Amino acid sequence: MADQKFDVAVIGAGPGGYVAAIRASQLGLKTVIIEREHLGGVCLNWGCIPTKALLRTAEVYTNMKHAEAFGLKAENIGFDLDAVVQRSRKISKQLAGGIGYLMKKHKVTVIDGVAKFTGANGKGPSLTVTDKDGKTQTVHADHKIIATGARARTIPQAGLEPDGKFIWTAKEAMVPDTFPKRLLVIGSGAIGIEFASFYNALGAETTVVEMIDRILPAEDEEISAFALKAFQSQGMKIHTGAQVEKLEKGKDTVTAHLKMKDGKTEKQEFDRVVLAIGIVGNTENLGLEDIGVKVDRGHIVVDEYLSTGVKGVYAIGDVVGAPWLAHKASHEGVICVEKIAGLNNVHPLDTSLIPGCTYCSPQVASVGLTETKAKAAGYKVKVGKFPFQGNGKAIALGEPEGLIKTIFDEKTGELLGAHLIGAEVTELIQGFGIARTMEATEEDLFHTIFPHPTLSEMMHESVLDAYGRVMHI
Repeated sequence: MADQKFDVAVIGAGPGGYVAAIRASQLGLKTVIIEREHLGGVCLNWGCIPTKALLRTAEVYTNMKHAEAFGLKAENIGFDLDAVVQRSRKISKQLAGGIGYLMKKHKVTVIDGVAKFTGANGKGPSLTVTDKDGKTQTVHADHKIIATGARARTIPQAGLEPDGKFIWTAKEAMVPDTFPKRLLVIGSGAIGIEFASFYNALGAETTVVEMIDRILPAEDEEISAFALKAFQSQGMKIHTGAQVEKLEKGKDTVTAHLKMKDGKTEKQEFDRVVLAIGIVGNTENLGLEDIGVKVDRGHIVVDEYLSTGVKGVYAIGDVVGAPWLAHKASHEGVICVEKIAGLNNVHPLDTSLIPGCTYCSPQVASVGLTETKAKAAGYKVKVGKFPFQGNGKAIALGEPEGLIKTIFDEKTGELLGAHLIGAEVTELIQGFGIARTMEATEEDLFHTIFPHPTLSEMMHESVLDAYGRVMHI
């Protein structure tokens, strides 16, 4: 293949990479994107999107089981596992195809293959791309953006390593060959809790083990406690302050050695195990060590504008570290490219403005500081809370369990954080995200009119509650 020259080369076509490529093209930069597997990356193919399809199935199934509460009749309710999985895969395929369309629309060249940095020249290192047939070509670009994403963390020495059959990562858990009667989920972050929620809703006896003293450890403590009660009421067994010391595979089952909070060790048998113990960046086999790019604890080190410090080499998304979110990766892609293009109004990413969402049942969403972190940062806070039970729309939906919590700086009225649990809160959180970005105060939110009847009214009521003005409780 002939060598090619571009202004920008992006390695990896996930939400960070393909958005960076589109923005580069919009700014008049000749752009190529190199992808070794699927356009859309893990998010569209094996992460964000297919899991939401599975969780929607679980939600509909749960509603069908409670049809009588809505005056409906539904008998002999069941599910076809293959059809559930195929629906999820079909949606992923559709959206991944859409990325191909976007690349053509924006005149971004797509190269299928594996990229590796090679010898530097006056404008920085070049890229050698090897396709599936072993053929290579050299790609020259003034600016190279690494957007290679991340993969599931494993601990082989403890048996916490996927085998594709009994011990799963998220990828295997999305395409099960059989439905497990007994499931162990190791880790209670967003990935672990979403899979626990899906399998539990469809009838698996689900156990979650979390080494921290509470589930969803990134969330506000009050929200974590609310979630724990909700999951336990659905039949989940949850062990916090515990850890899996070892997994032993038998003929058809896996035996887990669980060290409980009291220090005692128990052996429990499961049909399948899902590993959700974190992720590590895809930094290997890129030639980073040959060009001087620094990697720290599995993630590429970058500055506030995503530069690695090596001339013309940048990195964005999961490969640079937390928070490991698709929308964070996309925003970093835009920041990186706009800085490359020389735009004047480029601002570094403020991670406190990034909403986080967990699509379990009940859903969880948050943005900004938790109450504990706000106090630790020296703020004197005002806290507002409003329960779903006080909202007419929530009652009408049959979703009375939930809470919206807001945290304000008592001195300035700044909204420091918002923490939500309940039906559709992943769709509500962006209202608080906009408020945080625009540095809204309590007065701004007081005077914002929220439509009735909607779940969003609870956002207003929570703000009012922080200042002793709540209306409906």
